Amino acid sequence: MIELAASFDAQLSSLAPYLIYLVVGAIVFFETGVLFAFFLPGDSILFSAGLVAAAHGEVNIVILVTVIFIAAFLGDQVGFVIGRLVGRPYLDKHDSARMQKMIARSERFYEQTGWWAVVAARFFPWIRTFVPPIAGASKMNYYRFLSANILGALLWGVGITLAGYYAASLPWVKTWSYAIAAFFITASLVSALVNYLRHRR
Repeated sequence: MIELAASFDAQLSSLAPYLIYLVVGAIVFFETGVLFAFFLPGDSILFSAGLVAAAHGEVNIVILVTVIFIAAFLGDQVGFVIGRLVGRPYLDKHDSARMQKMIARSERFYEQTGWWAVVAARFFPWIRTFVPPIAGASKMNYYRFLSANILGALLWGVGITLAGYYAASLPWVKTWSYAIAAFFITASLVSALVNYLRHRR
C-alpha cells in the first residue's frame, strides 16, 4: 500500500488544498457508496492524503480527516439505503425456495454478526463496497448499522489518513493502524464462528 500511496502522493501534491479535499472525499464516497466504483484504491488514497498533509503545510489535517470521515460515513449510508430500497424488493420478487433460504440466512447473519462485519469490512478492498447494500437488503437494524458505520468510518477513514500523516515521524503508527484492522477482522470472524456453533446446537 505504501508504494502505491507514494505514487498518489506525487499526484495529489500538485493540487490546490481545496482540490485535495474534494478529490479525496469524492473517491472515498464513491468507493464506499457506489457499487461500480469498488475498484477505487481507497486505502492508498487515504494514506497518501495523510502523507501530503504532513509534507505540505497548506493542507489542514483537521479539515482533511473531517471531509474523509463525512465521505466515508455518507458512502456507507447511501449503500445501505440502496440495498434497502432497491435490493430488497428485487430479492423479494424471486420466490424460489433456494432464494428465500439464502435471504433468511443473510438476515440471520446480519442480525447476529452484522455489526462486526460492517466495521471489519472497511479494511477489505472491494468488500467494503458491497457490505452496506447487502446489509440494507438483509434488513439489518438501521441503528446498529448506523453505529457500526460511524465507528468504521472513524477507524478506517480517519485512522489510515492519520497513519499516513504521522508515519514519517512515528513509524509505530503504521503498525498500530494495522493492529486495529486485525482486531476487528478477528473479532468479526470469532463472532461469526460462535454464532454458527450456537446455531448448530
